[in-house]
Amino acid sequence: MTPSIQRWLPVLTACWLLLGVTLVSAADLKRVEVAKDVYALIGPTGPRTAENDALNCNLGFIVTQQGVVLIDSGASRAGATRIEDAVRAVTEAPIRWVINTGSQDHRWLGNGYFAEQGAEIIALRRTVETQADLGGPHLRRLGAVLGDRLEGTEPVTASKPLPGDQASLALGGAQIELLYLGNAHFPGDALVWLPTQRILFTGDLVYLDRLLGVLPASRVREWQAAFHRMEAMKPEVLVPGHGGVGDLAKAQRDTGDYLDWLVAEVGAAQADWEPLDEVVARLAEAPQFSRLENFDALHKSNINRAYLDFERGAD
Repeated sequence: MTPSIQRWLPVLTACWLLLGVTLVSAADLKRVEVAKDVYALIGPTGPRTAENDALNCNLGFIVTQQGVVLIDSGASRAGATRIEDAVRAVTEAPIRWVINTGSQDHRWLGNGYFAEQGAEIIALRRTVETQADLGGPHLRRLGAVLGDRLEGTEPVTASKPLPGDQASLALGGAQIELLYLGNAHFPGDALVWLPTQRILFTGDLVYLDRLLGVLPASRVREWQAAFHRMEAMKPEVLVPGHGGVGDLAKAQRDTGDYLDWLVAEVGAAQADWEPLDEVVARLAEAPQFSRLENFDALHKSNINRAYLDFERGAD
């Protein structure tokens, strides 16, 4: 096992545990038109399954005068064909560009399918670097879930990664910005911003309807800061990484308030050297967030991981 894979192993394990906690799942992507020619594809909030081709996340697409811009490509070749079918229900225009917002498998492992058809893969350099580390481990873990439906899937990344923390793109007449606001849920995660329509595809910066998951690689204070940077942009419509389409007020209730709570409560406890087991026990009930899906399964582990993250930062 290479050092890079060893470094990511705890993160990958945690990702898969998080994604297996909700019992409800759906096989189909729900298409939501959020503005003229702008669509969200809403996946189930439950676990990866062969039935949903591991598409338990949200994606999106923009129909332009010159073709389709796809936002994230799914976890496999089979999943990519399902995404293509969802696009084809709206337009026969070719998918010419695929933007990756992140490095978790369901954000990018469908790239190869679309690249074979001539699509340009677009991602920030920091996102591509994380993808390069994780492609092999992702495929090995997906094999246990998808079986034969993983056949033909290859970890293809953007051939010309974009440097820096932001990029302004003019694709088919659509003005699109790709933004990195800081490490949050996962290193290298980015957002897709449509400034004219004030629509934001948040990637895993924002979770709606379900509790966010803190991973070993998550940086909670950076996540909080990135959320508030996003807030300052004043988007009118948000397509979250998971959950239904919403607005900034809902994002604050479902994600921002919880991040603020973790920093205020768990951060203060860690700064006071309160023992971790006592912190978890004392903060285990947080009724203001218990309405969110996955609360019972994730909340205590979120406290634990946030505490360890703050501890690392204090070293």
